[in-house]
Parts: sequence; structure tokens; C-alpha cells
Amino acid sequence: MCGICGFIGRGEREQRGAVLENMKEKIRHRGPDGEGTYIDDTIAMGFRRLAIIDLQGGDQPIFSEDRHLVITFNGEIYNYRELREELRGMGYVFQTASDTEVILHGYEAFGKGILDRLRGMFAFVIWDARERELFAARDMFGIKPFYYLAQDGAFVYGSEIKSILEYPDYTPAVNTAALEQYLSYQYSVLPETFFKGIFKLAPGHWLRWKDGEITVRRYFDPLFVPDEKARTHEELVDAIDRAVRSSVQYHMVSDVEVASLLSSGVDSSYVTALFGGGRTFTVGFDYEKYNEIPYAQALSERIGAVNTSRIITSEEYWQALPSIQYYMDEPLADPAANALYFVDREAASQVKVVLSGEGADELFGGYPIYHEPFSLRGYQKLPGGLRKALGKAASAVPGHVKGMGFLKRGAKDLQERFIGNAYIFTEAQRREILRSASEDSGPERLTAPYYAKVSHLDETTQMQYIDMNFWLIGDILLKADKMSMAHSLESRVPFLDREVWEIARTIPTSEKISPENTKTAFREAAHRCLTDAQAEKKKLGFPVPIRIWLKEDKYYGIVKERFTSEDAERFFRTDALVKLLDDHRSGKEDYSRHIWTVYTFLLWYGIYFSGAVSPDAA
Repeated sequence: MCGICGFIGRGEREQRGAVLENMKEKIRHRGPDGEGTYIDDTIAMGFRRLAIIDLQGGDQPIFSEDRHLVITFNGEIYNYRELREELRGMGYVFQTASDTEVILHGYEAFGKGILDRLRGMFAFVIWDARERELFAARDMFGIKPFYYLAQDGAFVYGSEIKSILEYPDYTPAVNTAALEQYLSYQYSVLPETFFKGIFKLAPGHWLRWKDGEITVRRYFDPLFVPDEKARTHEELVDAIDRAVRSSVQYHMVSDVEVASLLSSGVDSSYVTALFGGGRTFTVGFDYEKYNEIPYAQALSERIGAVNTSRIITSEEYWQALPSIQYYMDEPLADPAANALYFVDREAASQVKVVLSGEGADELFGGYPIYHEPFSLRGYQKLPGGLRKALGKAASAVPGHVKGMGFLKRGAKDLQERFIGNAYIFTEAQRREILRSASEDSGPERLTAPYYAKVSHLDETTQMQYIDMNFWLIGDILLKADKMSMAHSLESRVPFLDREVWEIARTIPTSEKISPENTKTAFREAAHRCLTDAQAEKKKLGFPVPIRIWLKEDKYYGIVKERFTSEDAERFFRTDALVKLLDDHRSGKEDYSRHIWTVYTFLLWYGIYFSGAVSPDAA
């Protein structure tokens, strides 16, 4: 696990070397164990290392035998030993025992076809000094990030945006289109980031730069193909369990100790019960429904692992928010991201690698909202006009009246109501708070092409596909990478594995959703190493009590100060923001997620643009 950065363009070698050093320094937290540099007449490539595999010989950059190819790589390839033997059989000679060199020789042997053989997480750059050509790629699910800037003939890239910001010819500007969509999604959803001109390479894509021209192509698309006849129920449960067990063992490949993050949920519990390691890490809050520590301690004791856990106080949670948004690069308003920051910090004090449970919900149908098509089925048989009228009437009812949410959501077709696991501000609500808003910029426009691709599938599977292409990338995996790397910790996600995916993509919806629960076949597989209570536990997410905190004088005051600041005036109608805050505090409506989304953006803007917020990390 490492950090990479570099650029094509700008001046003499000495000058480019100084720029590259600044870029590397900004991502030192991704790799405190070492660094590397390659500079020729065209490119400058930088590397920061967190040593996990081949501790003595895995320094980067790594070169091909004739030195015309050079690679820098961020990630882990779990099947690198098998690939190395295959490549040795083809005549390739290895100078290291690292997975990085396997990618390089694999690229020599198979070209971009090597991407279909890699089992792991990665973002890498290969420079062909002979052809003056750059090839970059990101793993199939987007576990590892890759950002880039193409400007005035230059090409600049990095594992984090903050390293690209060190490129002297780039002047940062806020991408206001990203802000509009963020208010609905709660994360940066567009290909262009919050920094105008800086883009994300999408998961499952490769990029080629040559002679100033950039080509980007998709090599993997997470399309589900539910098949009722592929396996019997028993065969399916067996296949899930085999795939998960195999993946967990592959993800244990390391030359340093591997621990596990653990909550009370089935996903992290399943991984932890299988991993065979000796340490687990958990955090919670001092409210009963927001504290998963007792569950984690019980499982750890049962499997003979030592659980390190701690309660996060409200004071330290709020104090850390600016630093967290600094490490995020772009605003992310998922409160669970901040809790992850603390559990990763605990783990990093003892180990360098952890396993984590991300991805199981998207692959196996675990989110409670995936049950909604079944819940709404009867209601949606009513004529569309009648449902719209009922939905409009329900929207006019103030406060929390049971059943009104059902009527409102049931009045909408799937594409209208579901853009992913978070839907914060509607387009109309955005217009109420923004000083200026684009015409016809509804969040549904972004998901529409993806819905069109899977319109032949049932609604639950359509929702999974939307989450695979939006929520998983923009929220779940972003926070997993950025929060672990903030503490120089490698986070591995065994459910997001090529072999696990091959099973998950074929699971019929009848094996994912039941009247009582979600991801039913997956839970049955988990029963083989967990108690009934652990395997069947309802999903909590990573519960954070922001709803409670925002009603307290102290935190109400902190947010109100930011909502009435000059930064807020630049983008928002501050009177509308204060009304949201006051309505939440009085109990008129639960606006905690809306408030948190705006507040998070303002923290981020204060860090990266106005200077009004100064985190310790910056």
C-alpha cells in the first residue's frame, strides 16, 4: 500500500524534481516507510511506500529488464505468487519478490489484458520510455483512488488530489456543478472533482497518454446476471462460503501482521471469524444504540482474538472534523467516515494492515432499502395519477406522521426515488438553499444511463447496480481508503474480490431478499461460523449520534456560526440554512443529514480555499 504521483511537462529536470518532491511530501501519510523517484526528459514519477510485501526488496519505481518500462503502484495483488510462476514459465526474470514487478512483467506479456488477471486492489502507472507512452489503470471496484489533471499539454496524476495541487501551473477553482450534485448524493459524484479540471479515473478503467492525447476505456462493468437455475439453494450457500473463505485467506497474504476491524454487523463479523488473526478493533459512542463494542468484544473472545475498543466522545469527534475533511480531499458527508477515522487510528497504533467488511451489502443485497420494491409492490398497482396525488398530500403533512414516507416514496417510480443509499436534498430543496443553481440538473440525470443498461432486471438488482457505480465508489470505498491512509494503515476488503464477485453476480433476488431480512443466502453462509444472533443481526451501518448532537447548544452554535459565515454567504442563502438548523432543533423535522451535508462542505471549503478552517493535518 503506497501513494503515487507524477507529471508530464514543466521545465528543466531540476525544476521538475523540486515539484515532484513537494507532491510526494503531501502524501507522506500514505507511505512513511520509504520513497522513490524516476525522472527523464518527459516524465517525473514519485512514490511513497508503506512496506507490506517484500519488505527489503519492494522499493519502487521498478524497471523492466531492459529498463524501458518503469512502474509505480498503489495497492496489493493477492494472486501475485501464482502470476509470478506463470510469468517465470514464460521466461521473465524477477529481481524482487514484490507484487509490483508481477504487474510490470504481466503488462509486458499481456498488455492491458493483465487487468483481467489481477486479483486485488490497485492504481498504477507504467511509463514506456521507448514509446513515450503512459498507461494507468484502476482496479475493477475502485478500492484504490487515481486522480488526474490534463492542462496546457501537461498531464498530472496522484493517489490524492492534494499532491496534484502542488503542481505550480494549476490554479484551484471550485467546481460548482460538483456542489449541486453533492447536496443530493452527499459525496462527490461527477467525473470532474470539486477542483475544476481535476478528474477521477473511474473504477474498472484504464487510461493511456501519448503525444498529449488521452484515451480512457472501461475494461470491467459490474453487471449482475441473476440466475435462478445456476445452483440449488444449498449449492449457492456452499459457493458463497467457499468464495468468502478463499478470499479472506488470499487477503491475509502479507509480510506483516494482519488484524481486523469489527462492528456488530454480519459482514465484519464473518470476515473476523474466518481471518485467524489475533487482533480486532472497534469504536462506539456513549449512547446505547450507537455502541457496538459489546458485540465486538463477545465475538473476539469467542474466536480467541484480543479486541481493542474505545468510546469516542462528542468533543473529540467534532474536534477531528477539519482534519478528516483535509484527508478526504473532497467533501464527504457520511458521518460514519469520521467514526472510521477513529477506529483506523486505533488499529494503526498496533498494526499496519486490517481487514474490513465493505462491499458485502452491494454484492449480496444487504441494504434495507433493497427490500422497498417488495414493500411498495401492492401500493404501486394503483394508478400513477392517484399515487402522485397521495404523495403530494403526504408531503404537505408536517412532522413525523407514520406512513407518510411510504406514500411519498411510493408515488415515485424507482428512477425518481433511488439514486443510491443516500438521497439528501431534492433538486427543489437545492434551489431553496443555493444562491444559484443550474437548470435541469436533477440528480436522476446521472443515474439514468445506468438504469437504462439494467432495465431488464428486477428493481432490487437495478438498485444494486446503481450502488455499485455510485455509492460504493463515492462513499464506501473513498472513506475506507482515505481514513486508513490518513494513519498509514492498509485496509483490505475481502468481499470485493474477483472470485467472490463471480458468485455474487449470479445470485437471484429470491436468495437476497426475504420478508424478514436482506442478503439471506449470504447470512446462511455466515451461520457456519457465527451464532444465529450475529448472522441475522439487522444492519446498523456505522451509527453516529449527529441527530442528537445538533440539538445541543454547543454543537448547534458551532454549526450556526459556519452557516452564517462569509464562506456560506458565497454559496448559500444563509437564512434558509439557519431555518433548517432551527427546524431540526425544535423537532419539526429531522434535518440532521441535510445540515451535516452543508456543514461538511463548508469545512472542506474553509480548508482548501478560504483559509477559514485550519486542521492540524494541513
